Amino acid sequence: MTVEASRATVSAEFSASILYLDGVTVSFDGFKALNALSFVIDRGELRCIIGPNGAGKTTMMDVVTGKTRPDDGKVMFDDGKYDLTRLDEAAIANLGIGRKFQKPTVFENLPVFANLELARKTVRGITRTLFARLDAAARDEIDAMISRIGLSGREQVLAGALSHGQKQWLEIGMLLIQDARLLLLDEPVAGMTDRETEATAELVRSLAGDHTVVVVEHDMEFVRSLASRVTVLHDGSVLADGSIDFVQNHQDVIDVYLGR
Repeated sequence: MTVEASRATVSAEFSASILYLDGVTVSFDGFKALNALSFVIDRGELRCIIGPNGAGKTTMMDVVTGKTRPDDGKVMFDDGKYDLTRLDEAAIANLGIGRKFQKPTVFENLPVFANLELARKTVRGITRTLFARLDAAARDEIDAMISRIGLSGREQVLAGALSHGQKQWLEIGMLLIQDARLLLLDEPVAGMTDRETEATAELVRSLAGDHTVVVVEHDMEFVRSLASRVTVLHDGSVLADGSIDFVQNHQDVIDVYLGR
């Protein structure tokens, strides 16, 4: 399929999407990190993005979150209501787009409960949060989130004392309690034990529907366990898109990524 035909197909679908990239190009010193990248993410979808190093995965997330401005193209959010290329990082976050990096970023000197309390969207400012009294509804909300992310019984454990996997779950919970509608998860199971990886897969699967989740990952067994649609990037463009079985048997994907 030509780039023009691909963009036409994407344009026809974007009206019911939560995220729509149309012909996004980003160049660094003449190198095209993204090359007319176009694809659509549906509301409530769980999508995996894979590809070799340098394929454009991180740059794609940087563009969606406003960290990097594209040279060309559009990034439309929420049924095309917002062009993210015209907004800064704070405005994009306020729309409900949350990103979890590979290394967890939690308040390690505070307990699990306090981390989630600080992250709540309705509370502004750390000082106000620390000295404010939570009402029963807010406490119930935080307790429910702790249960959802698998940290029941560890409410008062310092975040720094959690395992690597537990820190990842806490950070996901911090995004969820901010009412993030679109979650971008960068290699969420890197460094995890097998048991933690299985629990993370279960958590991520449970988020789809209520939230839209985009997972960038290299662990193909984890990707398979999510049973989601997979988009393969290569040289800044979509190389293949479909089920995990489809992309794993796609000769071009084997040649540039899986066969390495």
